[in-house]
Amino acid sequence: VGLDRGPMGGFNAETLDEEFFPDGKTKSIFICGIGYGDAEKIFPRGPRLDFDKACEII
Repeated sequence: VGLDRGPMGGFNAETLDEEFFPDGKTKSIFICGIGYGDAEKIFPRGPRLDFDKACEII
């Protein structure tokens, strides 16, 4: 689909929940912007550890 996304922290979850989930049955834990970014302004993906370095199957 080619969508870009940007997870965000540091938002006021209580205010967001009051606005979007007034019944109190659902709580937000993070928000994420989704859309089509300008290819000239998108930062390259940061380095990632290989699976074997980041995980151990026990």
